[in-house]
Amino acid sequence: MRLLQLFLISGVFFVSSVIGFGVDPALRISVFDELTLGEGFDGVTQVQGFHSESRAFHFQGSSREVKAPVEVSEQMVQKLRGKNEFTVLVTLKQDHLNSGVILSIHHSEHRFLELESSGQRSEVRLHYRTKGQQDHTEVFPYSLADDQWHKVSVAVSASHVILHVDCNRIYERVVEPPYMDIPEDTSFWLGQRNAAHGFFKGVMQDVEILVMPQGYISQCPDLNRTCPTCNDFHGLVQKIMELQDILAKTSSKLSRAEEKMNGLDGCYCERTCSVKGVVYREDESWTDGCRNCTCTNGTVQCEAISCPPPQCPAGTAPAYVKGACCKECQPVCLFGGRELVEGDQKAVRDSAGRCLLFECRDRTMHRVVPSEPCPELNCPESEQIALSGRCCKVCRGHDFCSEGNGCMENSDCVNLEAGDCCVCKDGFRPLRDDNAYCEDIDECAEGKHYCRENTMCVNTPGSFMCICHTGYIRIDDYSCTEHDECLSGLHNCDENALCFNMVGGHSCSCKPGYTGNGTVCKDIDECADGFVECDSKSTCVNLPGWYHCECRDGYHDNGLFSANGESCIDINECKTGRNTCANDTVCFNLEGGYDCRCPHGHNCTGDCIHDNKVKHSGQIWVLDSDRCSVCSCQAGQVMCRRMVCDCDNPNADLFCCPECDPRLSSQCLHQNGLLTYGSGDTWVENCQQCQCLQGQVDCWPLPCPPVDCEFTVVPEGECCPRCVTDPCQADTIRNDITKTCTDEHNISRFSGSSWIKHGTECTLCQCKNGHICCSVDPMCL
Repeated sequence: MRLLQLFLISGVFFVSSVIGFGVDPALRISVFDELTLGEGFDGVTQVQGFHSESRAFHFQGSSREVKAPVEVSEQMVQKLRGKNEFTVLVTLKQDHLNSGVILSIHHSEHRFLELESSGQRSEVRLHYRTKGQQDHTEVFPYSLADDQWHKVSVAVSASHVILHVDCNRIYERVVEPPYMDIPEDTSFWLGQRNAAHGFFKGVMQDVEILVMPQGYISQCPDLNRTCPTCNDFHGLVQKIMELQDILAKTSSKLSRAEEKMNGLDGCYCERTCSVKGVVYREDESWTDGCRNCTCTNGTVQCEAISCPPPQCPAGTAPAYVKGACCKECQPVCLFGGRELVEGDQKAVRDSAGRCLLFECRDRTMHRVVPSEPCPELNCPESEQIALSGRCCKVCRGHDFCSEGNGCMENSDCVNLEAGDCCVCKDGFRPLRDDNAYCEDIDECAEGKHYCRENTMCVNTPGSFMCICHTGYIRIDDYSCTEHDECLSGLHNCDENALCFNMVGGHSCSCKPGYTGNGTVCKDIDECADGFVECDSKSTCVNLPGWYHCECRDGYHDNGLFSANGESCIDINECKTGRNTCANDTVCFNLEGGYDCRCPHGHNCTGDCIHDNKVKHSGQIWVLDSDRCSVCSCQAGQVMCRRMVCDCDNPNADLFCCPECDPRLSSQCLHQNGLLTYGSGDTWVENCQQCQCLQGQVDCWPLPCPPVDCEFTVVPEGECCPRCVTDPCQADTIRNDITKTCTDEHNISRFSGSSWIKHGTECTLCQCKNGHICCSVDPMCL
């Protein structure tokens, strides 16, 4: 609960810092500024942007290399390294049907962070590495390549990713968390993947990476954050796992302690006190600085020494003596009208300007002859300081404390202009006026603490702790609560909401796929809101908390059951008898349907009405709104489909059929740089389907059939996961937090947690849905 409260406070501060004062420069990577774009990059020219408050650049051609120098790349990557909350922002106007990379951070073949927009497939792709060291691509069906301005932001918070376009939340998903331990020699590219592929064509402005989860607020200030991020809750789970590990280690120590205690039942043990390496017996007393201490029942009890004012005879004066707490009478010397005590030194200069050093000994000032000359100073004369107690000057800022001081335990030495002094540490107060000896302040006894209800104040050296009363749970450092409505079920959260316990109550938040205030949650209709795009052969069907793409009439699934409906194939109604052709009409199968046609010699007619115009049976025409779609009137029915590309036809429309483009400039180079493909050619590379269209290579992940099982593994040399029964062989687990494991200390572990096996140093165990899997780390041996 304490963590959640801190997360909410930090979230409020974050929003105010973005809206009121801008983003902290330490959290901002302004890519244009870092690359000093506009200076010496071919194919990049400055143009008018979406607004005039910052520079915009036009990216064109395929011979450019917009890559950050090594030192600049390291400066930018350093801000991202190890972070799992960040936002990529860009304002762009991408050429029609262009497929290109907005920015790419990669090392060798591994893309740690890459944002890509495919105009050919109308997709936005986020490429990154997962914590399991796997390459991952998250695909968002959305078209940015329409030659229009768009504000785009991709916000990542651990396993939570949100895509905003033009300040509208388009997608919000739970994904595999990114792995951002980026190597030092990583490349940073802008507007391309590398020197040969992924060229973005169009205009970009305000390309930034903000190391924060809700960075889109700086792009769209009207948006606001109301809930902790997914990373916040991941951090809370991590803390719970760390506490489990501490509990396991503590249980082991308690078990060993109990064994030792059982062996002491027949022994008489005198309780002693150990102070600074010295052991004191029961009732033994000693002096510790300015305190008189006694060992009582194994506990050290000390009282401050009370120093009475010394009554010093003539010729003496009270002064502190090394090793003593109270002032003692010391002989004095009269020198230059001032009293000096035993051991004090005074420097004077004679008429010739020479420095003479005198020391008070036995009530007489004796001259001290220096054993060695003054050291040379490495500072200008204006920065040199003459001291009253020595002949040698020192530089301003000299470290007097390093020459030896009388500051004891719990007191720090502080340098002054011409000497040093002692200052008590925080939580301590002086026992004498020179602050050389200090004692702990008991904040609990003196009421100087912040412990609130349901806690007990316990004093510690220099501070205090607030301990929860039995039966209470901690909220923060200073307060505890006794009731968890979420755990007891006494809450008013909707069945499709998550309950979060808070101080004095609880809060409710709708689960992903639902919207509302938490007490009432309604299903989000992803189909009606346009969050998904199904294949043309399927239609979107909304489900509670989710959706699926269902094959349209005239199609059925081929058994692969792809998520976006690509596995839907045509039903041959003529062969299956699922048609209504009657009398003397003949059935002809069509894509997604069928046609009943009149045989020659029969009197069958049928006109069509399309866009309030009469189309005769058999008439073919091109849609006014889409030059790539052809319609025909068949026996009273209008049938429309995409234009069939005949690349043998020299008059083929290259706008609709880019695969028919014969020009050399439309050819593409394979990723290995050894093969050349013509426009329209396809190939598979690194589990991606690639296609060459008018000189541009576009690649997207190979579709994998869904697997409905707890444990999956991707076999070596394959691209899609397979189900396995042995959890210890799985590299991906559908974690169920209700399935816990019991370790060797009888401690319950959440699924997904890991720990070092008791009695070993190199055996790592992990809980996988109730199964314990252990392995030896060879690098540890």
